[in-house]
Amino acid sequence: MPLVWLPDWSCSLDGLRDFIAAGIQSFRDCDGGALLAVGCLLLLFVWYCYHVGREQPRVYPPVNALMQGAEANGVQNGFVYCHAPECARCSPHDGLNQKLYHNLQEYAKRYSWSGMGRIHKGIREQGRYLNSRPSIQKPEVFFLPDLPTTPYFSRDAQKHDVEVLERNFQTILCEFESLYKAFSNCSLPQGWKMNSTPSGEWFTFYLVNQGMCVPRNCRRCPRTYRLLGSLRTCIGNNVFGNACISVLSPGTVIAEHYGPTNIRIRCHLGLKTPSNCELVVGGEPQCWAEGRCLLFDDSFLHTAFHEGPPEEGPRVVFMVDLWHPNVAAAERQALDFIFAPGR
Repeated sequence: MPLVWLPDWSCSLDGLRDFIAAGIQSFRDCDGGALLAVGCLLLLFVWYCYHVGREQPRVYPPVNALMQGAEANGVQNGFVYCHAPECARCSPHDGLNQKLYHNLQEYAKRYSWSGMGRIHKGIREQGRYLNSRPSIQKPEVFFLPDLPTTPYFSRDAQKHDVEVLERNFQTILCEFESLYKAFSNCSLPQGWKMNSTPSGEWFTFYLVNQGMCVPRNCRRCPRTYRLLGSLRTCIGNNVFGNACISVLSPGTVIAEHYGPTNIRIRCHLGLKTPSNCELVVGGEPQCWAEGRCLLFDDSFLHTAFHEGPPEEGPRVVFMVDLWHPNVAAAERQALDFIFAPGR
């Protein structure tokens, strides 16, 4: 600092010191005016905190109206939208923000507002977040702010669960093969669901569908279902949690689409992985491997395809939704409450 400024700097420090000393002396003398001013400031601060906590979320257009892409004959982003009231992806989203905020307030009354800052912020600003997201990542239902974003995750992101799934690869494969024997050219076996695709065939067999156990299917895969209970980060108590066997027939392309939220990472355990099969997330291609897990954020724009020859058979993965590693334990508990099936 140039020496010419030293006198002015010294004067500033002297003035600050005198101001602080005068304030301390006022309190010592029980200056009524100073005490009243401090009391008013404290009351204003308390009122502000209460007001922020009680503030209702802003009203935005329904989430479905914010989504980009063509809609034709009820098909959006490669899925047939069923409009069932219990479906998180397909049901109307009018008043969704108000409903979520009501659920958050109910949770806070029962438990605590502690650790809810990010969820509170996300719900209040949901429409703005979904509008401002780059087209590469646009979750359809709920966006939690301030989470690290990347299309793919390393195996260490949920190391314990990845190791459990890979150790039980043969168990899951055997139960799938038993199920797959029921397929024929004439009909879709009970428990299987056919999904909409631009070409080819894509089948899923759900053990857990949007947080709800499918008892009949679980009884047909008892060891795989029990295995879910040994996973530490499996999402099993809210509408964003799923576990299923996913089968792509040769010649199948799944249209590009976004998942409903960024609070999860989707895990694919390869059961059968023919050649020329790829998953593309956020423009980055990856291949499955038998007995190995592939972790990705399905709120990024993603697609999958099987261009292998018919004689190689289908591509098969066991899919399970795990918590995003940066969602804290307190946030997981609150999100399970807010997005509980049927709420």
